[in-house]
Amino acid sequence: MHEDADTALMLRLQGGEDLALNELMAKWQKPLVHFVYRYIGNETDALDLAQETFVRVFESRHRYKAKAKFSTWLFTIASNLSRNYIRWQHRHPTVAFESSDSANPSSGIESFESGDQSPAESAEAQDSAAAVKREVQKLPHDLRTAVLLFEYEDMSHEEISRVLGCSAKAVETRLYRARKLLREALAGMNFAR
Repeated sequence: MHEDADTALMLRLQGGEDLALNELMAKWQKPLVHFVYRYIGNETDALDLAQETFVRVFESRHRYKAKAKFSTWLFTIASNLSRNYIRWQHRHPTVAFESSDSANPSSGIESFESGDQSPAESAEAQDSAAAVKREVQKLPHDLRTAVLLFEYEDMSHEEISRVLGCSAKAVETRLYRARKLLREALAGMNFAR
């Protein structure tokens, strides 16, 4: 049902009602920033890339087809921007004097709430989450995107197949390969399953 509202907003945006973009941004900004952050691992750049995604949505509004789910189209744009960002980072390595993400790994987007856990359990859980995050970021683009969209954005294999431009069976295979690689990478750690 929310996809109908998103489609209606995109049609309003196509029709010249620029304020419809504000409503789309209000709804999708947080999930989009979370996806990009998990993909690239940098909060500041994730915010910038999410903003750039909405710029691309606005610039490409006339190419949107109402038959496609808006979320699929949105995450396709974000996935491509994230992949290009990673490629650019590899070609233009820099060393920051001080990174806010590395200085305080529990700040911002991925803040950890300990609840009823002891400090030792909380620290172990944070270490585990950080290790999983590092290994996910090492996965190739197609595997990383499939895992992030499936596990965190609750997209179906069919929706992910549209984002990645492959079949739903290929998505299933990519998820299997990604999980296998993650299990192997995390095997030596006591939290790996």
